[in-house]
Amino acid sequence: MELLNQLKELAKKVDELKDKIETEESTKHAFILPFINILGYDTFNPLEVIPEFTADLGLKKGEKVDYAIFQNENPILIIECKHWKQNLDIHNSQLFRYFHVTQTRFALLTNGIQYRFYTDLEESNKMDEKPFLEFEISKLKENTIKEIEKFHKSKFDISLIVDNASNLKYTREIKRLIDLEITEPSQEFIRLFANRAYNGRLTSNVMEEFAEIVKKALGQIISEKVSDRLNSALHKEEEILHSEVEEEEVNKSKIITTEEELEGFQIVLAILRRKTSKERIVYRDTQSYFGILLDDNNRKPICRLHLDGGNKYISLFDQDKNENKEKINSIDDIYKYESELLNVIEYYDNN
Repeated sequence: MELLNQLKELAKKVDELKDKIETEESTKHAFILPFINILGYDTFNPLEVIPEFTADLGLKKGEKVDYAIFQNENPILIIECKHWKQNLDIHNSQLFRYFHVTQTRFALLTNGIQYRFYTDLEESNKMDEKPFLEFEISKLKENTIKEIEKFHKSKFDISLIVDNASNLKYTREIKRLIDLEITEPSQEFIRLFANRAYNGRLTSNVMEEFAEIVKKALGQIISEKVSDRLNSALHKEEEILHSEVEEEEVNKSKIITTEEELEGFQIVLAILRRKTSKERIVYRDTQSYFGILLDDNNRKPICRLHLDGGNKYISLFDQDKNENKEKINSIDDIYKYESELLNVIEYYDNN
């Protein structure tokens, strides 16, 4: 929950400040360093976070990656930063080179809004072309936050992240391909269903016809699934509401308004008529107490009578609506609290 709140605060900050951020360096300080801090790493501790980390590439000396996060004196994550307006697609080759020489298993390419995490699933010590985790700071989902949490200093486990990275990467890719097929079905996808649904020869005209049929069918399936989920949710909500209404009716049936409570109401009414009309004073009986309100408003309690038990009480309210319970011997003792009752009416009418 704390991580979620911190990421939401950062997303809010990014949204508010991004139009004022004009340089890559400002992007680092305003957006990316706070993200590193959220992961539990001290950006002021050179044993944990090293800025401008040297990543020499053979004959090409002096190459530096923006940040390297260390744990037990070993780099665990290198971070390449870009200005928030820059398209990250054209910068992963630079990070690819750094990855090869730093002996880390994870790399992050970010512009402070988009975050792309890479590892070496396909070939050891060679960064994959596609990230296994990608998100926008302003569009975080619950399952994404769980993956981000794995990079937190207190939970960082290389084996756990690598084991899960493969699943994340290929799930993400399959979802992308499915979305692509839904939007614009490929010939292979159309042929898969046409072969099963059509007995004749799949000529170009037949394939063209099936392209529209498959696209339409996919749209209908998605629409029906969404509709079914909504109807199911509404039905469940109606069941809960119906259950609550039934419970309320049962509770109401247990409430018995006694003659003594009604007599107590008449005494309160007689006192309050000096300040206001009788139409404004109403009662609501509950299982716990007999409440008397001004203007039939729960926010304007005048007093509460507790007359059902062995001991009798009246609850009075001050100007801050604090409840003070006073013991009474009989309903006639209500007259002793005339000034308190009148003061409550005066307070409500003046405010």
